[in-house]
Amino acid sequence: RPRNRREIRIVRERSIEHLERRRRHVEIMAFFGGLGTGGLQIKIHLTGTPETNPSDIFHLRHRPSWKVRKNVFTALKSHAISSAPALSPSNGNVSGPQRIMVYSCNHETEGEVTLTMPNGKKLDHLGIQVKFFGRIDMEAGAHEGRPHYDFISLSKELLPPGSLFDTRTIPFNFRGVEKIHESYHGRNVSVKYFVRVEVLRQWLPPITQEHEVLVQIPGVEPSVNEPIKMEVGIEDCLHIEFEYEKRCYHLRDVICGKINFLLVRIKIKHMELAVIRRETSGEGVALSAAMSTAGGGGGAGGGPTTGAKSDMQNIVTETQTLLKYEIMDGAPVKGELIPVRLYLRGIPADMTPTYHAENNRFAVRYFLNLVLVDEEDRRYFKQQEIILWRKELG
Repeated sequence: RPRNRREIRIVRERSIEHLERRRRHVEIMAFFGGLGTGGLQIKIHLTGTPETNPSDIFHLRHRPSWKVRKNVFTALKSHAISSAPALSPSNGNVSGPQRIMVYSCNHETEGEVTLTMPNGKKLDHLGIQVKFFGRIDMEAGAHEGRPHYDFISLSKELLPPGSLFDTRTIPFNFRGVEKIHESYHGRNVSVKYFVRVEVLRQWLPPITQEHEVLVQIPGVEPSVNEPIKMEVGIEDCLHIEFEYEKRCYHLRDVICGKINFLLVRIKIKHMELAVIRRETSGEGVALSAAMSTAGGGGGAGGGPTTGAKSDMQNIVTETQTLLKYEIMDGAPVKGELIPVRLYLRGIPADMTPTYHAENNRFAVRYFLNLVLVDEEDRRYFKQQEIILWRKELG
């Protein structure tokens, strides 16, 4: 830290020199980048706004990610800002940061491609194509072999071989495409839809530009939604009964329940409730989910086969605690009833529905983790899976 005026002046001069070097570097990279693309600029603009298609398009405040935000109140704040009307861009030009749109699975992907050449320049090409991909990307460090899998791959020609002299705007559309998976950005796997424009050239690699399309799939409430009731404990020491009103919740629902202490012979210090997200990725996720659902109990069928074991070894699991808060402080007594109320909308993370073995490559499950801590800091916990579904876009 500078201690006098001379040191402050030196630090300021060094900062100015660093900014100047960075500016020159950016100019040089832009110059050589322009040589590589021939000066061509490609912009992809998707048609439709939340004002024109309120049931199929929604404005997001930020791009969904795997991370948990530090501020718990950010989720409620972002929901309030997302619900407020925003200014629509005029003529497809946006001076500030672009609006992040999420589209329903039923929305047709269509828009315009704008190709701009500088004055006095010409670019010869072997054809211009627009492509639409639906892709499952697997993390290279966690999964060996095939890095991604395309479940949608469509291509259309925008322009035949020729030359570009000025600015051209060309419409495109991909109608009737069935989007069976939601956009998802996880720890070791992601699902992406994107539009790619390719300008083919002779003896040179094609000039490409991509634009991601965020897709969400609104669901319906499960017909069977029974409450969760379970009694757990330690023999002659602790016996509790917990109950949640239902098993399936939409992403903005409220989890309500109660915990009843039937027997307490342990000095409990406090009790907390956590929401856990578990991402499982790799080949054979469906088999892993079936084995975990079965509980792994022994029976006449015996253990898994050799092929099943090899598939299980390729599976990577990431567990993330989304929210943890204390619901009881102090030692309970027999017969004491502790209410539980948890707002899913207040969780500082981008919640997704429960995914069951999507394309047999990944699954995302959510759990409620009830933890009791005694005076010797020993922890007693019980996990219970809940099913999440999407009621509306957002």
